[in-house]
Amino acid sequence: MFGGNKLKINKQVIDRCKKCAEIAGYASVEEFVEYVLEKELKQIESAGSSDDAIAESLKGLGYIS
Repeated sequence: MFGGNKLKINKQVIDRCKKCAEIAGYASVEEFVEYVLEKELKQIESAGSSDDAIAESLKGLGYIS
């Protein structure tokens, strides 16, 4: 993707992702991160499509308080 979106992610998290991507056989850390994000998004979205259900899922995961 040329000039795509960029995210700032903690270096330690990136290092862990690189290691896991390598162990799991992903072609790149980007491919691994995209897979993990898609998996998490599907889980949250399947909990319900309402904003309240998504907020509750995020609270349960510790992302918001």
